[in-house]
Formats: sequence, structure tokens, C-alpha cells
Amino acid sequence: MSNEREFVPLKLALLTVSDTRTEADDKSGATLKKLATEGGHEVFEQTIVKDDAYQIRAVVSRWIADPDVQVVITTGGTGLTGRDGTPEAVQPLLDKIIEGFGEMFRSLSYDIIGTSTMQSRAIAGVANGTFVFCLPGSTGACKDGWTKLISHQLDYRTRPCNLVELMPRLLET
Repeated sequence: MSNEREFVPLKLALLTVSDTRTEADDKSGATLKKLATEGGHEVFEQTIVKDDAYQIRAVVSRWIADPDVQVVITTGGTGLTGRDGTPEAVQPLLDKIIEGFGEMFRSLSYDIIGTSTMQSRAIAGVANGTFVFCLPGSTGACKDGWTKLISHQLDYRTRPCNLVELMPRLLET
């Protein structure tokens, strides 16, 4: 991190994908909101949808079409069960996939949960100039994904490079 640069706050949208969680017990969504706001970012909107590809896609599509939303983070639906469909819902919306995110997330998770990390299908990408991150639904995964990966790349002061400095160029043709 470099003190030569000023912090640039971003507007984030947070989506919890769950058939059972409500605002009252959505610990993963609450964790992401707390970490993002403590990190200096603004949570533009936060919601919960059922693990349904069309509901997920509708919310994420609305956010990536909104020029005020710069980052979308989802939590939940990245596992292997029949109801886990977040990657399938989100991936068709992405213009580019950030392969390194899933790889790094699983690598970091291995140190914590061992080989169980291979069950994670965490993904990230860019859609219409908006960064999209899909994290597992556990609070620990959200905390680790934010503190060890996402927060650093959403901080303009991170050197040698970060995602924030790419934002003005994401829609180049």
C-alpha cells in the first residue's frame, strides 16, 4: 500500500443468495456490509434473493446496468448442491472473467479449511464496467474473501496495481 495516493471510496451492492436467510439472520451479508463500510466504501444497496438463477440474474443485471454501482458482491450459492447456482447465473453476464480471483480464493481457503476448498466455485469478473465477486455463503469465507483479496484490490493505494485504477478504462473499445 502506498501513502502517495488518496483512498477512493467506491459504491458497492451486496447480494445474499439463500433459500432460508432473512435480514435478521443474514450474518454473511452483514459481515460484508460492516467490512466494506469500515473500509471506507459505501453500500449502495443490499438485498437477499432465493437461490434461483433468474432472481439472481435479475438483481445483478440491474446493478451492473446502474452507473452508480461500481462493485457487486454476492454471497451464497457457490457450492455443489443442486440449489447452488450463483456462478451459472452470474457468469453469462460477465464480459471478462477474473480467473485469478477464484484461484487465489481457493488457495487462501486451503490454509483454513484444507481440501474442502475444492468445493468452492467462487468467481469474479467485469460486466459493463462493474466488478462482480461471487463468494461462498459462510461468514468466514466472506470475511476472508474481503480481508485477504477484495479489499486490497478495491483500494487505490495498493501497489503495484489494483482494480480501482483500471475502472476508467473498463469500457474502452
